[in-house]
Amino acid sequence: MRDRTAVREEAPMTDVQSSHRTRIPRDREHDYTDEMAHKRQSFVAERTGADLEHVRNYSFDPAVLPGNVENFTGVAQVPIGLAGPLTVRGEHAQGDFFVPLATTEGTLVASYNRGMRLIGECGGVKTTVVDDHMQRAPAFMLPDALQAREFGRWVDEHLDEIRAAAEATTRSGKLTYIGQHQIGPLRYLRVNYTTGDAAGQNMTGKATLAACEWIKANHPDHPRYVLSGAIDTDKKHSQINMLMTRGKRVVAEVTIPDEVLQRITGVTTRQLFEYRQIGMAGAFMSGAAYNGAHAANGLTAMFIATGQDVANVAESHSGVTYAQLLDNGDYYWSTTLTSLIVATYGGGTGLPTQRECLEILGCYGSGKVNKFAEICAGVVLAGDISLTSAILAGDWVTSHDALGRNR
Repeated sequence: MRDRTAVREEAPMTDVQSSHRTRIPRDREHDYTDEMAHKRQSFVAERTGADLEHVRNYSFDPAVLPGNVENFTGVAQVPIGLAGPLTVRGEHAQGDFFVPLATTEGTLVASYNRGMRLIGECGGVKTTVVDDHMQRAPAFMLPDALQAREFGRWVDEHLDEIRAAAEATTRSGKLTYIGQHQIGPLRYLRVNYTTGDAAGQNMTGKATLAACEWIKANHPDHPRYVLSGAIDTDKKHSQINMLMTRGKRVVAEVTIPDEVLQRITGVTTRQLFEYRQIGMAGAFMSGAAYNGAHAANGLTAMFIATGQDVANVAESHSGVTYAQLLDNGDYYWSTTLTSLIVATYGGGTGLPTQRECLEILGCYGSGKVNKFAEICAGVVLAGDISLTSAILAGDWVTSHDALGRNR
């Protein structure tokens, strides 16, 4: 096998050398086949010495993969643990759910499972989807600030025509409103849509391109534009998304009796409330995107299992915890996820293992995305309850000693 250290020490390729770079095997007409996957596996083995014994073993026909991956070579097998039941009393999700969590972090499934047990003994988690928007945000470039302001008024006056141009590109996307923001001669349009059961980033991109072309053709100045002026903050956390919503804005809430909390976690509701003040101050001081324990662990594990675009965790994990210690000693706890981007149709959700995991939750296919969003929020709250209690009870490190990477 060639010494890879030596390769790193070689001089950079010249333009002539780079034009003869070794290409990964590909067949333009029949690339999604076992034959081409095997060719790429052999290609990797010849050039790196890696055997790919596990990467090359998969259980589905590569023909299902167009639109999901290029140069298909094999699979990454991530262990899936099952947590639950999570009792949900939502508008869309109602009942007991067993939640598949794909992770390599020991203690994660056990922790979420404990939080779900506690929620069940409290009668379940109440969930509500309170808002729904997906955006693309083009920026139009006008000669000066006055013309940019007047351009914005023109857009408002022609909203119906712009909506018609956008919606002509999609069966399920609906343009709801256009928010506007101005910097100098630039007019940013934050075009908002509902997207059915799809996450909708590609859908809204195509629809907004059509809308922008209509604007450019019909506005007297035929202004130039860029399709994304970056205030849609695709796959990036932002304050505007926390305030204005991107994806689903969903709330999970539960009232926890002091007796139940002490029996399961060894922590009192008064201790929880005291810690809430400490955590709020720390989150404020650090500028955190989420002021609870964390939303990213549970969401990432669910996203991997169910075929979501995992990069959307960058936005989806942001949110706000709100809590109150009630007069009778019970503890009201809510988590609001402000930009949860999920799908139950399209993208990776229809791939074989991902579809199976959505089917475990009864969430595969059309008409299920709000149900899935509510379950996601309930899972986040369960994890926050368990992790926060572990920190207060002194179980945080010992649990990792027993089940996690510390062992």
